[in-house]
Amino acid sequence: MVPMTYRTEFDRSIADPESFWGEAARSIDWFRKPTRVLDASNPPQYRWFPDATLNTCYNALDRHVIRGAAERTAIIYDSPVTGTKREISYAELLGEVGAFAGVLQQLGVEKGDRVVIYMPMIPEAVVAMLACARVGAVHSVVFGGFAPHELALRIDDAQPKVVVTASCGIEPNRTIAYKPLLDRALELAEHQVPAVVVKQRPQVTAELDPERDLDWNAAMHAGYQQPGACVEVDATDPLYILYTSGTTGKPKGIVRDNGGHAVAMAWSFPNIYDCGAGDVWWAASDVGWVVGHSYIVYAPLIAGATTVLYEGKPVGTPDPGAFWRVIAEHKVKALFTAPTALRAIKKEDAEAEHFAKYDTSSLQSLFLAGERLDPDTYDWASEKIGVPVVDNWWQTETGWAIAANLRGLEPMPIKAGSPTVPVPGFDVRVLDASGDEVPAGEEGSICVKLPLPPGCMTGVWGDEDRFVTGYLSAFDGYYLSGDGGRVDSDGYVYVMGRTDDVINVAGHRLSTGAMEEVLARHPAVAECAVIGVADTLKGQLPRGFVVLKDGADVDPDELAAELVAKVRAEIGAVAAFKEVVVVQGLPKTRSGKILRRTMRDIADGKETKVPGTIEDAGVLDVLRPVLRPQS
Repeated sequence: MVPMTYRTEFDRSIADPESFWGEAARSIDWFRKPTRVLDASNPPQYRWFPDATLNTCYNALDRHVIRGAAERTAIIYDSPVTGTKREISYAELLGEVGAFAGVLQQLGVEKGDRVVIYMPMIPEAVVAMLACARVGAVHSVVFGGFAPHELALRIDDAQPKVVVTASCGIEPNRTIAYKPLLDRALELAEHQVPAVVVKQRPQVTAELDPERDLDWNAAMHAGYQQPGACVEVDATDPLYILYTSGTTGKPKGIVRDNGGHAVAMAWSFPNIYDCGAGDVWWAASDVGWVVGHSYIVYAPLIAGATTVLYEGKPVGTPDPGAFWRVIAEHKVKALFTAPTALRAIKKEDAEAEHFAKYDTSSLQSLFLAGERLDPDTYDWASEKIGVPVVDNWWQTETGWAIAANLRGLEPMPIKAGSPTVPVPGFDVRVLDASGDEVPAGEEGSICVKLPLPPGCMTGVWGDEDRFVTGYLSAFDGYYLSGDGGRVDSDGYVYVMGRTDDVINVAGHRLSTGAMEEVLARHPAVAECAVIGVADTLKGQLPRGFVVLKDGADVDPDELAAELVAKVRAEIGAVAAFKEVVVVQGLPKTRSGKILRRTMRDIADGKETKVPGTIEDAGVLDVLRPVLRPQS
């Protein structure tokens, strides 16, 4: 028998994907097992396990309880911001999920209906997600605290039958009332939501509309009387919609299916992260992001592991030792977080004095993703924490890692600045502008040869053309990642940054175009540009530049403050938008396109070649001191 190595498994996944993923599918419990693994009849859109049926919630909960793991801990809820800790067994979680599934069914939710979940990091958020999966509904989790305008856009796009929320979310220094934000979003939205379920938290009591709103606890009491059973769904039916920033104002809802997603989660958790049944795993993210979907909720529960649900920050809850306390207390085997979190810890505890206070001997690996892991942060974490610091690269669209160091299959030497090698199933190629593959070491556009493996996006909600035109049409037969980079002679992938105008702020992908739309609506603004500027803590920070209309009589400082407030109100505080500069003009090509990338390169201090297509180089010369004032 040929031993399983990275190379044998990767080669097999590319040469014979149907055999590879058909074998991986055996780790899932199916109502109707797949007899076909890959439907390649409609390229460039491929579907996995087209004739199979299953239920994702059954795979995450029921089967573990049935097979004797009822008392194993499914969730460790640790909330330093409220001083609350709770362990929830698989049996307890199954009971709560069944009850809320009953609530959804009593509210008329059926297979294929949508439910928007607008929740903080509390167990009820996970219960709501799994309950949707249980009844065959499609959940769409929106990051708690998102601005009403953005939430309204998502409600109009998904058209949910129910919205599930909580009375508030809690930050280290403030409490955010969610219900007023949701109420405002429902006023702005054209779609009328029939029912809202509200989990009341003791820190803030929300006012309920007696005609529309239900109290979570009261609803659950009824749900326990008539719990919801697992509904059989097609493997190709959608499990969830997750919105990511597009380059237009219309939200882009990434659709994930049930079957391919379950198989990808079941395969990736042991093979990439070296975790399985009974292990304590912690993804320090939020259920509003793709990491939260994949590796707080679905992958660890499908595997039968214990997942930590953490409501807090890496610093300030109460100090830079917050992460290390959780690892020591709960005997965490592996931590998955973003480089931003490590940079925040490093900023306040550069010598890792807080780390030294805790027994973190249970920790075997530290995984990082969400943005590029810079070598300085990698070096600091490797030295201070003393376990492998493993970068991995993936996207909301893929749902799991495109490139990683497969710790459970074959750990490989780590190279600072690289997420290591393509994961089996992802045939990564670097292409030039003509679509030709570039030699090893040369930079280009990172693409994945089709078909994408199971678990990747299957479409854009309500707009199939947008999936093809946005991701599959730039290069025939390839998925366009939107990231640029290179692959070295050892096959290691290096991701250098976005090739579009979506920026990455502390792991959150945000559209500069959406911010520009807010700026452009001001009556004094003639034109504007927002660029992402490199930041040592958050990866990138947005900076706005506005040109005033002729005759506009405004104070630049007052205008800047007003514009910052507008962006924060409409996009949300997560954008970290704090700076607007009034300028005389913006550099453009002769066709009128603003040279945002050139501006960004100057701001980041990079060698900049001024495009030959620039209309007036003098505008750029005037702008340079503003873009990079320290030079």
